Amino acid sequence: MTRKWLSIVGIGEDGLQGLSAIAHSLIAQAEIIVGGDRHLAMLPTDDQRQKIVWTSPISASVDEIIQRRGQSICVLASGDPMCYGIGVTLTRRIPVSEMTIIPAPSTFSLACARLGWSLTEVETLSLNGRPLSLLQSYIYPGARLLILSEGKDTPAIVAQLLTNRGYGSSQITVLERMGGSHERIVEGTAVSWSETEIAALNAIAINCTADAGVVCLPRLPGLPDSAYQHDGQLTKQEVRAITLATLAPTPGELLWDVGAGCGSISIEWMRSHPRCRAIAIEQNSSRLRYIADNAAALGTPNLQIIEGTASNALKDLPTPDAIFIGGGVTATGLFNVCWEALRSGGRLVANVVTVEGEQMLFKWHEQVGGNLTRIAIQRAEPIGKFLGWRAMTPVTQWIAVKQ
Repeated sequence: MTRKWLSIVGIGEDGLQGLSAIAHSLIAQAEIIVGGDRHLAMLPTDDQRQKIVWTSPISASVDEIIQRRGQSICVLASGDPMCYGIGVTLTRRIPVSEMTIIPAPSTFSLACARLGWSLTEVETLSLNGRPLSLLQSYIYPGARLLILSEGKDTPAIVAQLLTNRGYGSSQITVLERMGGSHERIVEGTAVSWSETEIAALNAIAINCTADAGVVCLPRLPGLPDSAYQHDGQLTKQEVRAITLATLAPTPGELLWDVGAGCGSISIEWMRSHPRCRAIAIEQNSSRLRYIADNAAALGTPNLQIIEGTASNALKDLPTPDAIFIGGGVTATGLFNVCWEALRSGGRLVANVVTVEGEQMLFKWHEQVGGNLTRIAIQRAEPIGKFLGWRAMTPVTQWIAVKQ
């Protein structure tokens, strides 16, 4: 049986006195105590045990803990260590069979208790050490959001983002130091938010309300073409929706978007679920800025962007679950590189609009099979005083699943 040498104890704003008997026992039995200055200060002043204070980057402290494997170590954490906490970091490096985790109520649980919200019906995210633009993909009319703040300035920054997005009427509630004697709740709307004296330890609750006339962006594939900055290299809305349905993103999967253009396919892949990951590969340097700006505006700032030709850029990348080739299908050896990299059971989808591209897809089809589809879209547009059908360039799409 594996010995549990590491314990992680979640502590609320009420300090050590709010802990259970088991938590007190784990702290008392530890030879080494790990935590931030705030948590270590909760210990008695005459506590002579060795202390490890978190460093930046935190990986150095994690390495130190692992080097002392087998010694009795207790980590003091905030709230629930497995909710955007240190427990998540440690379980990536240390088997959970070697540790005991005792959570306190999470910030999200406490916020729901104060607001009367159902935790299963809200969107939760952390902006602590993460890009603010992550918030963009969570905003929709009627959404209830709970956000872990980075600090005292986060509420005002979030209020400004909401206002700029057309959600200035949204109700904002800032909950400070929940569970302690200094707990405080501040309320207001995004457009009129002016509170500056906010505690560093705070969470933000938002009830999203769209201003009149605001166009709402769905999480389903097929955002309006106007949602993107581009130079014409954009997979059009209808074809994009079909392409994402064919790629079939599943939470946690990785997409290679080869010849990414303005990044629309990889962005909508990531918008389908917060755990979907994507790498956009584009050789046109002027389009890299479009990809980065679109990713930030549409809430996928963690999209990895790589400049270069596919033959060079695809080396040493993590194994993809799906690959989309939107440009450069005629490049020598591209198919072989992509097919070899794709995991077993993975999907490869390619779109082309030229005869030469179709010829290449047919060759690939002969090699590994799959399905070929012709996508033809017509949009009604004015012809004088009347409406007529204008055909978009037909797209030939090929999908193959690696067996």
